[in-house]
Amino acid sequence: MNEAIPGEQHPKNTIRRHKKSRNLSKRRTAKPKKTHHTPRRRSPQRKRSRSVRDDEEGHLITQPGDFIRARYEVIRTLGQGVFGTVLECTDHERGDIQVALKIAKGMDSYRKAARSEARILAHINLCDPEDQHSCVQMLNWFHFHGHVCIVFELLGLSTYDFLQENNFYPYPLEQIRHMGWQIFRAVDFLHQSKLIHTDLKPENILFINSEHSVEYNDKMKRYEKKIKNPDVKIADFGNSVYHNEDHSSEIQTRHYRAPEVVLGLKWDQSCDVWSLGCILLEYYLGYVVFMTHDSKEHLAMMERILGPIPLSIFLQTNEDSDHIAFFDLIQKTLEYDSEKRISPSEVLKHLFFHPLQQTSP
Repeated sequence: MNEAIPGEQHPKNTIRRHKKSRNLSKRRTAKPKKTHHTPRRRSPQRKRSRSVRDDEEGHLITQPGDFIRARYEVIRTLGQGVFGTVLECTDHERGDIQVALKIAKGMDSYRKAARSEARILAHINLCDPEDQHSCVQMLNWFHFHGHVCIVFELLGLSTYDFLQENNFYPYPLEQIRHMGWQIFRAVDFLHQSKLIHTDLKPENILFINSEHSVEYNDKMKRYEKKIKNPDVKIADFGNSVYHNEDHSSEIQTRHYRAPEVVLGLKWDQSCDVWSLGCILLEYYLGYVVFMTHDSKEHLAMMERILGPIPLSIFLQTNEDSDHIAFFDLIQKTLEYDSEKRISPSEVLKHLFFHPLQQTSP
């Protein structure tokens, strides 16, 4: 019997399609399933409603105006990837708030991964009931016609998407400090909760609200977008593990992969710190530092770049105390030896974050 997870709910029969659908982007459709002439008769092999279909890749087909479980009204598709689809929906049982609904593909491996993510998220909710540690909150989860669905609070753009929309102009150092403080506090909380994220990258760090202004950079002679509120949350716990599980498999997205993982060695919570060092440097430069898809080349780039931090990069900065402190922090996060690598709790005491240490709990 499957292990019960807090918040688990069971599916109702159909997606309800309302005539008054919102005039938003349409989703592609697949050929309808063959049905019997007797109304509502279901196949004994797959208990699926006639109105619920998957596309050829296993994604649940939805359209704006659809209702899932007579509760979540589909507004639009936020994204679709290897794992599944994320929809923006209105939750009509929670005061008509907007939520993000993640629907895993309808295959066993994806269902298993989604259940694992729901279990991790339930653990996070239990450890952070007041939502104080900058991790995305799971609001609900349930099975729906062969798909595992997870409901989240609706957040803004990812830090990568905003960077991309801003032509990869770097974030201001003051915003990097603000985001970095929240990210390291979140990872420190995860590690204290016996979790390892294992897939930290700009795509998995989301702004709470991605509203922005457009300002002219007189020095660079260009217009740039500037995020109004740099508060962020960590998301996507689909690859997260508990600290006491076997840690020999390959993890992390290539560009943010720690050297011990590249070398096939045992890894631990410190691999998250390496990823965060890469992320902060990417925010600062506007581009990926270790842009490679080959392990040997990756190690060669590490050897070339991590010397100390290349003088050519350092000389591009304003050599004030903030920039010097920033690069000192980066060096400590990108330490080859995982046992010597700085911990999240130590990062929060670093000089770079001194302006925030006096004002944060």
